[in-house]
Amino acid sequence: MNTTDTPVTVIGLGLMGQALAGAFLKAGHPTTVWNRTTSKADALVAGGARLAPTVGDALEAGSLTIICVTDYQAVRELFGASDVALDGTTLVNLTSGDSAQARETARWAEQRGARYLDGAIMAVPPAIGTAEAVILLSGSEADFEAHKPTLDALGTVTYLGADHGLASLYDVAGLAMMWSVLNAWLQGTALLRTAGVDAATYAPFAQRIAAGVAEWLPGYARQIDSGSFPAEVSALETDARAMAHLIEESEAVGVNAELPKLIKAMADRSIAAGHGGEQYPVLIEEFGKPSGD
Repeated sequence: MNTTDTPVTVIGLGLMGQALAGAFLKAGHPTTVWNRTTSKADALVAGGARLAPTVGDALEAGSLTIICVTDYQAVRELFGASDVALDGTTLVNLTSGDSAQARETARWAEQRGARYLDGAIMAVPPAIGTAEAVILLSGSEADFEAHKPTLDALGTVTYLGADHGLASLYDVAGLAMMWSVLNAWLQGTALLRTAGVDAATYAPFAQRIAAGVAEWLPGYARQIDSGSFPAEVSALETDARAMAHLIEESEAVGVNAELPKLIKAMADRSIAAGHGGEQYPVLIEEFGKPSGD
């Protein structure tokens, strides 16, 4: 089957929505678009897309509809009108939100007769349509497999599981990783700047450190999943002493120490609970608690 014959609708034409529609067009899919501000469709229409006059008309253009709008409330408002028929269509919602919103929207869409996949885009708009663009999707595996050949036009599409909330959870977990790495680098950069070392000089060293730490993750994951944290490399109480050194050094040279103090406070709680002789991943117990507990 020539999957480029599959018609696709894209609703929402911000920078990301335009990139999504552009990728489908480039792959040869008949592409219908809709946006409240119609001028945002001009370049796409010039490239062969069809601009639908209404949301309902856009949905009727094909069985697969990609949604990329401001938030989940906007999704409900767009598709909640009585004249918008969802029965028989598949909605792939790539709007950012949390896992509870994803699950609730999935129930809402399915009650109206739609098939629903929730997703997250782990890429910037210029990367869409390349292998570097990772698109996470959760929901019915059968629906995912049915539309994967079409969705492959967007990048590397990855199925996570039947729970509609998984894509959103992976999204925020990825953000936690990204910001943590960047914040750690900024902390180190601020320290070294006090000695006249610029960020460009420190960056390659920081890259090597980050890559080295990343190599630990599979082994640490096995400890977390097994619930056993033998100190094979270093005990948490040893790490806590190094954390104290980082705090002292930061304060001595006039650099903000809030981040290392936060990390050490978590380590101190774990040590007080009897985990000082275990390895660093034992802190998962602290991360797994609600704030303030």
